Amino acid sequence: MSKFNKKKDSAVPAVNTASLPDIVFMLLFFFMTVTVMKDTSVKVQNELPKASEIKKLEKKDRIITIYVGSPTEEYQKVFGTEAKIQLNDKFSNPSEVGPYILAERAKKSEDLQNFLTTSLKVDKNANMGIISDIKEELRKVNALKINYTTYEGNAFENLNR
Repeated sequence: MSKFNKKKDSAVPAVNTASLPDIVFMLLFFFMTVTVMKDTSVKVQNELPKASEIKKLEKKDRIITIYVGSPTEEYQKVFGTEAKIQLNDKFSNPSEVGPYILAERAKKSEDLQNFLTTSLKVDKNANMGIISDIKEELRKVNALKINYTTYEGNAFENLNR
């Protein structure tokens, strides 16, 4: 008889999964801290016009956004189809733009307050009257740096309604 027994049907050892929950939770915490949630939901129809000469705004923390357009279908029953101004999550009048800008400016740190840009996301079918009212209110609170958000493309395509 032999002293050594032959290995019978050696199987691959099982994979140790003890560290998997740690890795999963580490990834979960990473994505929770890195993900930025949407601040506002757009309640106006916002088909932006096209422009050929555009420049991307780099610093998102220095932008105050104002949406202008006709209300979406769910809000048309209450607010009608006329173009409205949306500040954060509510519809507003042009007279409320100035206090809104001042409040948003106060939320920012003091060193950023002089570099804030007001970004107007205006529907291409909105009337110019409401935009001039907004610009007048912005002048009153000395928010003179204005950006019109557009898509890149041929500006003459905006003429086709």
